[in-house]
Amino acid sequence: MKPTVREYTNDETLMKDVKRLKDEGIDNQDIYILAHDDDRTDRIAKNVNANTIGLSEQDTKQVVSNLFSKQGDELRTKLQEMGVSEQEAAEYEEDLDEGKVLLLVTNPAKAEPLL
Repeated sequence: MKPTVREYTNDETLMKDVKRLKDEGIDNQDIYILAHDDDRTDRIAKNVNANTIGLSEQDTKQVVSNLFSKQGDELRTKLQEMGVSEQEAAEYEEDLDEGKVLLLVTNPAKAEPLL
């Protein structure tokens, strides 16, 4: 199932929205953070107790392939593994290159009205 995706330029706004999603009943397991920089991704996810796209969300073959891929290729692959189309993943990857951060919610039925 395709996740709901929202782009952010401000980490604090993203963190407020994650808190609001949780207050409205969205489970931590359905909330993912993705930035171009792994440290930024991890820092934001830790601050809001959200997930990053890791081993359990990806195909093992893709994980091994990502070890030898460029950062952009890895980000597009992660997005596709989450259910985003190839074209959308390429567009989101460009936005990540510009410093934006993505909030992905894998329970779109609950998240749509909140985002």
